[in-house]
Amino acid sequence: MKKGTKSILFGVHQFLWHPFTVWLAWIWLYKRAPSYKELVCIIIHDWGYWGKVNMDDEDGETHPEAGARIANKLFGSKYHYLCLFHSRHYARNAGVEPSALCWADKMSIMFEPWWFYLPRARMSGELQEYRELAANAGLVPLSATNREWFAWVKAKLAKLGLEKKSNAVEFMNPER
Repeated sequence: MKKGTKSILFGVHQFLWHPFTVWLAWIWLYKRAPSYKELVCIIIHDWGYWGKVNMDDEDGETHPEAGARIANKLFGSKYHYLCLFHSRHYARNAGVEPSALCWADKMSIMFEPWWFYLPRARMSGELQEYRELAANAGLVPLSATNREWFAWVKAKLAKLGLEKKSNAVEFMNPER
């Protein structure tokens, strides 16, 4: 079974738990519950990992496309972009700011206890990939424990989400 499929079934992007933590982060960040259309986007935004060999390679970076296609068919272009640009990579390549979903997605790790996140990440194979990427970038050495790596990534993503959420507020405006 491919890593992306494992991620959705029982890994970091588990199809029930991950949307729940993103929903919690959305409420925490934006001080309101998502609309039902936003909630559907929260649920489907990572479905494109299904069948992906790796999470962060060239193919893995296309994962937002599947959820975005579904959102577009259901709700139109506004929600297509909400899903598509939950990926900073996609947004950067398009020359736009990431969507509000991006920051809730990043902040969702704040609602993940290490004792639940790490076993899922280990079983799916994501932990090794993520740790190697961080080590290769000179951010966290492979000699760090899994819990040390998790503490680092949790702090990094929480800070990023808090700093950048203001860029996504325009999407939150119902007049748009």
